[in-house]
Amino acid sequence: MADLCYEQQGSTAVITLNRPAKGNAINQAVRAGLFEMFDRFERSELRVAILTGAGDANFCAGMDLVEAAEMGLGVPPAGFLPILGDTVRVSKPVIAAVNGRALAGGWLFAQMCDLCVASSSATFGITEARVGRGMPWATPLIHMIPQRIAMELLLTGAPITAQRAYEVGFVNRVTAPADLMPAALELAATIATCAPLTVRAAKEALLTATEMGRSAALRSATHIFESVYRSNDAIEGPRAFREKRAPVWTGS
Repeated sequence: MADLCYEQQGSTAVITLNRPAKGNAINQAVRAGLFEMFDRFERSELRVAILTGAGDANFCAGMDLVEAAEMGLGVPPAGFLPILGDTVRVSKPVIAAVNGRALAGGWLFAQMCDLCVASSSATFGITEARVGRGMPWATPLIHMIPQRIAMELLLTGAPITAQRAYEVGFVNRVTAPADLMPAALELAATIATCAPLTVRAAKEALLTATEMGRSAALRSATHIFESVYRSNDAIEGPRAFREKRAPVWTGS
């Protein structure tokens, strides 16, 4: 697809928003393509995905407002946006590699990923208040960053730097611009060395816990990890450690 690229690098799928002349903004082709590409990744043998943007200026500048104006878009219909954990189910880790501005829907794309690596030149902003739009998707931020930081972001629409996003816990790592993709790929490769069933269960348990109290989350996690404990990989890991070799994960 012209507006999106999907490529494999080792055990990692790299999905690139490819509209640099339009700020990598979200149009109909991007929406449809992301649904398709995340499904492709989920069904593949690849272990980790990276979502990034083409060029140096923008990760994603948000909704294509020209297209939205032409559509007369009011309330977005159900399933309108490809949102991981909401309208798209991906059980494997997804990393955002934020190379430039991540505004509005671009913030959403960074937020929905499990991890975030950002260029030092990147900026993040929830700018909907400046154009009269809504951001219901931002409510999960209450589990990610302090309430007053989230409140300031939503009420002012003012962007923050990558360093500030790192300081408040929204970004995992900040790199020099040239080091962004190598750092994201290195993080993906590290995850890929781990037991895939454990990685998937850890993701599921943490996301489930955000909707529960402490005791319920513990009970849920115990249930989620039961199949991991009973897997062949749970035998292979200690055996490989004893034999001083790298484990051979089968995901079973």
